[in-house]
Amino acid sequence: MNQVIAVTDLVRKYSLGEVLVIALNGVSISIERGEFVSIMGASGSGKSTLLNLIGGLDRFDSGKIMVDGLDITSLDENQLAKYRREKIGFIFQSYNLIPTLTALQNVELPLVFSGTPKKDRLLRAEDILRTVGLEKRMGHRPTEMSGGEQQRVAIARALINKPSIILGDEPTGNLDSKTGEEIMELLTWLNKKDGLTIIMVTHDPEKARYADRVIQIKDGRIVG
Repeated sequence: MNQVIAVTDLVRKYSLGEVLVIALNGVSISIERGEFVSIMGASGSGKSTLLNLIGGLDRFDSGKIMVDGLDITSLDENQLAKYRREKIGFIFQSYNLIPTLTALQNVELPLVFSGTPKKDRLLRAEDILRTVGLEKRMGHRPTEMSGGEQQRVAIARALINKPSIILGDEPTGNLDSKTGEEIMELLTWLNKKDGLTIIMVTHDPEKARYADRVIQIKDGRIVG
């Protein structure tokens, strides 16, 4: 195994009215290629902030993030967009699907933006939806699907650009415990099958135990 993500002395501050909030206070972590890591902490501990910074969705005040040898601190907005498109797959608690589009259309959408020909897009989207067990739901819209099915669509969309890293922000947060376990088993299977590096934020110890390693964060610092 080799290191794929190196976070060094990361600091992120923001103002809440007149109060200065230090969301991350000198965080350093190292993640190996193909590792499944859970980041655990209470609400407001800084775990989602850390995930967003690794994903290039937010800027930090000081420190360094290296991903596959790339210093993402030095990237401009266009380069960050390319980094997110090519390297990272995002899975959110609220699915973030477009309600007017079918499962197939939601999954192929990132390939529309990257200019992939329609025939290739559809073949790849169909293939990935089969991989996540939704071959019979491709023509359904989000409102016609259960929460678990919607999250599977979101996972398929996260995989469509063949990213090497998946970032999940409470991916089972809106699901009942049985469906949540099914999603965790799917993520674990994808991690083992494709060697994906998965970083998942959660406050649920039951979900965290699926990971190879758990990182505890409290008040913007790594505590275990």
